[in-house]
Amino acid sequence: MDSSSGQVIHDVPPFLRVYKDGTIERLLGTEIAPATFDHQTGVSSKDIVVIPDTGISVRIYRPTLTTNHQRLPLVVYFHGGAFFISSVSDPLYHSVLNILASEAKVVIVSVDYRRAPEHPLLTAYEDSWAVLQWLASHNSGGGTENWLKENVDFGRVFLAGDSAGANISHHMAIRVGCSVESLSGIKIDGILMIQPYFWGEEQIGAEAHDPIRKGMVDKWWQFVCPSDKGNNDPWINPFVNGAPNLAGLACERILVCTAENDILRDRGRLYYQSLVKSQWQGQAEAFETEAEDHVFHIINPTCEKAIKLIKRCAEFINHKRMNVS
Repeated sequence: MDSSSGQVIHDVPPFLRVYKDGTIERLLGTEIAPATFDHQTGVSSKDIVVIPDTGISVRIYRPTLTTNHQRLPLVVYFHGGAFFISSVSDPLYHSVLNILASEAKVVIVSVDYRRAPEHPLLTAYEDSWAVLQWLASHNSGGGTENWLKENVDFGRVFLAGDSAGANISHHMAIRVGCSVESLSGIKIDGILMIQPYFWGEEQIGAEAHDPIRKGMVDKWWQFVCPSDKGNNDPWINPFVNGAPNLAGLACERILVCTAENDILRDRGRLYYQSLVKSQWQGQAEAFETEAEDHVFHIINPTCEKAIKLIKRCAEFINHKRMNVS
């Protein structure tokens, strides 16, 4: 029987359905763009399998170089998609990361972590950590990827992501700060948190006035991480008792980007405010885009506000300060 006419046992609108026979139907984020040279930005990209046993791979982006051995900052990017849709080959992400690599003049490594429900959490976090260790091997004389060995300044490494990817960035920085596992001397300069996916049982801000969208977000997390902790699981709520202290974040600077119409915006604002009030010794910056919704810059990366957001991210990476509203 065709799965489309079978019994649906999980419906996670508007992204995914799971059928009784085990078939998973993803409704968004399934398109594929090949790694190639992008003529509009002058950025080259290629796909690399990092761990053959699990199939974990990355897509690497490198802008046009002034010399063959020019060294650029490294941005490790974790894509969004609520942990269960999209990939590094999603045309929307491919377009945005070409633009960011060109605008910021950075090498980007986009992480293709395995997705739920085929690979339930905490798989995405463990895959992301494995990629960080693989990257670090290139800083200690090992590794085989020439773009990393010849064109990356491992003294200027950034973690970045939108939505679920921003959540992963947070947890990777906590793990680096609290872990005895070595990353071969790699120092994380900063984190780009773009419309981060955090949540909680207690309603704050717009969540209390938007029950329909709140119910959707509730369902997303319950689907990828069913547990008795619900939305107060420390993996989705970094402010509950038992969550790692923000003071343990292993970076000097964090830029938290929110969008005014995003149901997740108040969690992003709370994250920024909590950083400022915490014992973390770094510098927190906030940037909010007016009258836009969640991941608007992924959906339409060439619109005026998306370009402004990408420029703000590039300025953060390159240590520039700019008062932008």
